Amino acid sequence: MRIALGIEYAGTDFCGWQNQPNTRTVQGELEKAASVVANHSIDVFAAGRTDTGVHALNQVVHFDTDAIRSERGWLLGINANLPKDINVAWMKPVDDEFNARFTAIKRRYRYLILNRLSRSAVHHNRMWWHHHPLDIERMQAAADQLVGKHDFSAFRASECQARSPIKTLDKITVRRQQDCIAVDVEAKSFLHHMVRNLVGVMAAIGDGSKPVDWAGDVLRSVDRSQGGVTAPPQGLYLVDVEYPEQYSMPTVSGFPVLW
Repeated sequence: MRIALGIEYAGTDFCGWQNQPNTRTVQGELEKAASVVANHSIDVFAAGRTDTGVHALNQVVHFDTDAIRSERGWLLGINANLPKDINVAWMKPVDDEFNARFTAIKRRYRYLILNRLSRSAVHHNRMWWHHHPLDIERMQAAADQLVGKHDFSAFRASECQARSPIKTLDKITVRRQQDCIAVDVEAKSFLHHMVRNLVGVMAAIGDGSKPVDWAGDVLRSVDRSQGGVTAPPQGLYLVDVEYPEQYSMPTVSGFPVLW
């Protein structure tokens, strides 16, 4: 049978999602825990690979198994064998046509910025501390230039393995709640570091270092060297992955990260 899981994790102490030799990864910890419950080796496949330090609220994964366990047994059993910075939020049997990566029709990320003069003792691994004041209207005007289907080479990491830099951004919204700014980005798929590079450009425009039209100039340049800084990983969250209605995937609460 094929099983889908909804996973949340704090990425601070992981070298990203994907298995790597002699490093601590989310995939590695999850596969070890699921293998204990299944009593055989489990390979886990994810909707998307997150980088070192990046968090997830509802990463979706799937694996195949011959083991027969109740939904409660899978959920509690895997969680009992996971470290405290990873948790299975839900479990759901799916058909063999389901693939966590290729069946997905939309992915949603949120980037959080702490925008105040002083740093935070609590949020230093959960947000990007940006002490220069940011104008979210300027940031939104910059974001609006990036929505749609474009060549996003200027926002692509040099090590990106995607076959094409052409992507379609469905939505970018910028909101502020007191000293916290959230940038929400939706698309079917993303390039490596794409969201963090988008936020880096928007932040430079928000603090007045660059004009609003610079976002469009960077996009049209298709040159990563024109794009400025890459926002740090600790502010980035994989919020949700959307699938066709036939799968009726559970949703999770993002509180307090979402509002």
